[in-house]
Amino acid sequence: MLPPDAVRTRGEPPVGTVITLVRHGEARCNVDGVIGGALGCQGLTETGREQAAALGRHRERHGEWEGAVLLTSALPRARETGRVVMGRDDIEAHARFNELEPGEADGWTWDEYRARVESPDWSRDPDAPFAPGGESWRGFANRVVDALTWTSETFGAQRVVIFTHGGVIEQAIRAVTDEDDAVRLRLRTDHCSVTEIEWGAQRRLLRYNERAL
Repeated sequence: MLPPDAVRTRGEPPVGTVITLVRHGEARCNVDGVIGGALGCQGLTETGREQAAALGRHRERHGEWEGAVLLTSALPRARETGRVVMGRDDIEAHARFNELEPGEADGWTWDEYRARVESPDWSRDPDAPFAPGGESWRGFANRVVDALTWTSETFGAQRVVIFTHGGVIEQAIRAVTDEDDAVRLRLRTDHCSVTEIEWGAQRRLLRYNERAL
């Protein structure tokens, strides 16, 4: 017997697409202080590979994601994470799941970025680009919503696992919690952590930042 709907805290089982978002392991660009777009990303560090391997062992022990649709960002750190976690090389990559597009700043160090461009203040102007040719915060937010909607419309009731980035995960949580697309949550999403959302007519956060220890 369940409590009345008006006082229940536990939601109904998902009826939309269950999307599992896995943040990549520690990346070389993270450690080196390099802006890691398509040019700057050099894949995982040894620590990052160990993090991905731990998640892979957890997945095998618990039988998670058997039969799930597997997707990844097109950036090397996410693709390598997916390869290590799943033990396969054929995961479909899509740039729609990439981290915020850095434009001309791709491959710069953060010191070079500070010297070459005026950093946007997204709390005041969420439409300002990160750098020439790069995305704004609001543009990134809209792109992630479009990517999640595409995922739900394409795969329906199937479970989908996406190897992606902390920024994408933040935007997904912002969207399912109905925050404005200018809001910045400033989450601390761990490397190789697992976040899960329901996306469809109903949007919900199902779990956040779970790690294999």
